[in-house]
Amino acid sequence: MTDLVTRADDNGLCWLTLNRPDKLNSLTVGMFQELRKHVIDLKKDDNVGAVILRGAGKCFSAGHDLGDIAEGEKVPSPGWHSETLRMMEKLPKPIIAAVHGHCYTGALEVALAADFIIASANAKFADTHAKWALTPIWGMSQRLPRRVGISTAKRLMFTAETIRADEALRMGLCETVYADDTFEADIESFARSILANSSFSHAANKHLLEATDNDALDAGLQWEITENQGVGPDMHERISRFMKK
Repeated sequence: MTDLVTRADDNGLCWLTLNRPDKLNSLTVGMFQELRKHVIDLKKDDNVGAVILRGAGKCFSAGHDLGDIAEGEKVPSPGWHSETLRMMEKLPKPIIAAVHGHCYTGALEVALAADFIIASANAKFADTHAKWALTPIWGMSQRLPRRVGISTAKRLMFTAETIRADEALRMGLCETVYADDTFEADIESFARSILANSSFSHAANKHLLEATDNDALDAGLQWEITENQGVGPDMHERISRFMKK
């Protein structure tokens, strides 16, 4: 049986691939079950310093499998999909959503749970909940306005329009856009620039940013001081290497 989400590790970098290319990687309960298992495993894996989440074949993902919805998909518990994405979001290591082709609705909710959305020039984004008389339960209403602002979030949610990579970059939905023919290499280069820095700092910074998101400035400054995690175990080694140059 083919894995619905595959994992490949390469020198500290983990590639997670949504693997239903014949169905445009449309998202099912089974795919989320495998994604959740990988997230649990990655949390305990100190050999991985960064994660790239991508889609096999023509696109990242066309979104939630409408066939599953129509048939009344069985989920383990209420809010289970959202809980899975929250677990991924809180991994103590950077996660990059590498988006090419379609990234619609449920797929966009998955991508928004990553630290970075990096787009190929051929990427297309949309939230089509309103097109199907659905409402988001995987995080769209919370993460999209935090990423692009509430007015732009309303525009995307109410119109269900499809936007291309250059517009996504302009509105801040993605961090950068790479050419289609060099996309994978550029994504890896970006990830390895992160890997070159301290995994201790990455974990501490993710926790700090998460804990103070939307706090008043003075409260955030106080948290930064009182909850500071100090220095990493490789601080002296890193400084020593720099001083010897």
